Amino acid sequence: MNQQNPKIDWRAKLSKDQILTIPNLLSFFRIALIPIIAWLYCTEHPYWALSVVILSGLTDLADGYIARKYNMITDFGKMIDTIADKLTQGVVLICLLTHFPWMWLPLGIMILKESFSLSLRLIVFKKTELVTSAVWHGKLCTCLLYFIMALHIVWPTIPSLPSLISIFVVSAVMIYSFIRYTIDGINIIRQPEKYQK
Repeated sequence: MNQQNPKIDWRAKLSKDQILTIPNLLSFFRIALIPIIAWLYCTEHPYWALSVVILSGLTDLADGYIARKYNMITDFGKMIDTIADKLTQGVVLICLLTHFPWMWLPLGIMILKESFSLSLRLIVFKKTELVTSAVWHGKLCTCLLYFIMALHIVWPTIPSLPSLISIFVVSAVMIYSFIRYTIDGINIIRQPEKYQK
């Protein structure tokens, strides 16, 4: 009897009403913008590339605001929002890597962080059926990352020192966020009853 409930809950979370919401459609739109950003940057149109990155960021803010204001927060929405964010960040960092070799540092941390966090989230979901969302340090990390990406897009001749300082700062914040998310995930796994609805 208990084995059937997770299946029913999971199907409910993947229903048409849960997926085809305005916030989720905005997340899909952000994913569609990713190849455009890469193409504009690689064809040396940095200001147009930055404009599309800003548009992506604005739709990210809009989908969060709409989801909260109109009670459209769903587990699928949390997941697709994160996927859109990380894919956008990853592709932009790869593009920047062609001109700024030290971008491998935040890119590597992000790949490690997201790979580990995905495994942790799956364990958390299996134990509690909770899909965790971003908290303050994750949002701070995202804001800083977008700032340094924008800075390097529009300032391709940025001197090495400010470039390295900005990269090291955002990398340190990413590591801190990684540690905090890991601790929170482990706490949920150890005491799931505290977090279950």
